[in-house]
Amino acid sequence: MIFRRLKAKGVLTLNGRNGGLISAYNPRALYPIVDDKLLTKRLAARHGVPAPALYGELATPHDVRRLPEVVAEHQSFVIKPATGSGGDGILVIDSHRNGRYRTCSGVVLDQDDVSHHVANALNGQYSLGGHPDRVMVEYRVRFDPLFDTVSYLGVPDIRIIVFQGYPVMAMVRLPTRVSDGKANLHQGAVGAGICLATGRTIGGVIADERIDEHPDTGESIVGIQIPGWDRILQMASSCFEMAGLGYLGVDLVLDADLGPLMLELNARPGLNIQIANGEGLIPRLDHVKAIRDQSHGPAQRVALMREHLTTRSPAAAA
Repeated sequence: MIFRRLKAKGVLTLNGRNGGLISAYNPRALYPIVDDKLLTKRLAARHGVPAPALYGELATPHDVRRLPEVVAEHQSFVIKPATGSGGDGILVIDSHRNGRYRTCSGVVLDQDDVSHHVANALNGQYSLGGHPDRVMVEYRVRFDPLFDTVSYLGVPDIRIIVFQGYPVMAMVRLPTRVSDGKANLHQGAVGAGICLATGRTIGGVIADERIDEHPDTGESIVGIQIPGWDRILQMASSCFEMAGLGYLGVDLVLDADLGPLMLELNARPGLNIQIANGEGLIPRLDHVKAIRDQSHGPAQRVALMREHLTTRSPAAAA
């Protein structure tokens, strides 16, 4: 009974995603491109996709002592495992002085604390499969003040599902107190659906509960207009050519000074985006499959998808 209701609403299931999309459209040989954030960042640079600047790479235990040198000219920065997942192992530093580092939540760490964190990351504590890892030290995003009233501490990010180069669904993930300032739905962040045609938020979800207000600030998460929406969609669409994956999640952030930046790609994007949007993915995927001319570039693909969704639901353009 439940399965029939989900099917009637066009909801993509886990089995449908794994068998009908990931296995069919994502060659396993290309997984390292998205599973290794350093590879993703280098690929983005070659393809002209804006991403947070890389300050340095730490690859061996011996490199841990190089951290003060790497960040000497940068008051704020982010330490990130190259193959970490779910935000684990990410350390955001707001400022530092004389070997003391202040995190974005106000906690002060000394040099030994930070070095120990980096050493754990190198040893694979946060990596996929627990394998030895490398550590990235990169630019800390200054999130757009657009989200000031609907975010707790951390940086909100935008997840866009791209199928065969066409953006098909989007949401913004808003950090909460429960998620400890991380934009991670599984840890308690809010997922607010975004109307693909207009770039306006349409309400959201936390866990499995539909909400219209941020749980910490009480501010509405409905009707927020994402600036530069067409540019954001084109960036996401261009990741199809960049990564070669037919079904992927593109995660972007809005920087107050630099505009949209690509954070990472995901070859196995989750399905909660459907709950956040109150709509299933299957009808949109089927529409893309029915497009005979697959020679369109990113700008054309975005225009075609937005036109289709506006025509299908004229209220979206209101």
